[in-house]
Amino acid sequence: MKKQFKNLIINIILISLLMPLIILFIWAISSSWVFPKIIPTEFSLRGFEYILNGENIRVLINSILISISVVALTMLICIPASKAIALYEFKGKKLFELLVLSPIIIPVISVAMGIQLTFIKMGLANTVLGVIIINVIPCIPYGVKMITDVYKLIGDKYELQANMLGAKKLDTLRYVTIPLILPGVIGASSMCFIISFSQYFLTLLIGGGSVITYPLIMFPYIQSGDRMISSIYSIVFILISLIVVALMEGSIRKYYRNDKEIKNVIS
Repeated sequence: MKKQFKNLIINIILISLLMPLIILFIWAISSSWVFPKIIPTEFSLRGFEYILNGENIRVLINSILISISVVALTMLICIPASKAIALYEFKGKKLFELLVLSPIIIPVISVAMGIQLTFIKMGLANTVLGVIIINVIPCIPYGVKMITDVYKLIGDKYELQANMLGAKKLDTLRYVTIPLILPGVIGASSMCFIISFSQYFLTLLIGGGSVITYPLIMFPYIQSGDRMISSIYSIVFILISLIVVALMEGSIRKYYRNDKEIKNVIS
């Protein structure tokens, strides 16, 4: 009885997750689906023809490249910051942690206008670089939090052992630190990619319409009520996020599989 109840709960959860996706796929190929019809009355491939044109593909590639750049810059900031928070004690540490988490605590919209004025003075408004920098801000808290937890688990004992054995700092970072924190980095990178890829308001504000990303062309269709186009955009958005997460998980599995094989050969 307990097992049946557990299976029932699992099935309900799966149906709840899959049903919205199924509806999206149906809307993506239907041009008319009105109440009380159970199935659409008219079908069309207009959405696929629109989504596969050259301009949309260019915007998609541009959005992916911007998100990858945001991830790289975020990791460069988060890895040393996470190590400092997890392993070191210094004056003002609590304030530093609060500042790192402030993009979550303080609504970004409340400071975005000030950031825009600053970027205009610096010449970063309406540029790809400005969009990348502004998208890093909401990513930092998640990246720091996830990598900090990993640093707290592994500590610094392995780095100290490597230093005692005469390893250089760069070698210690490459062969000791990075492999140990890689799971946290991969997880944080996946989260940051999704956050950046889905960012609408900050990209619109700083990009000023000159830098076009996928959410900027997707949201107008959602607001206008064009369900076919908005559904196909949503499907592509979901697929890109899933593909990125799958690739990152695959890369970490491959890394540790190869590392294990090398250790077996050596032993």
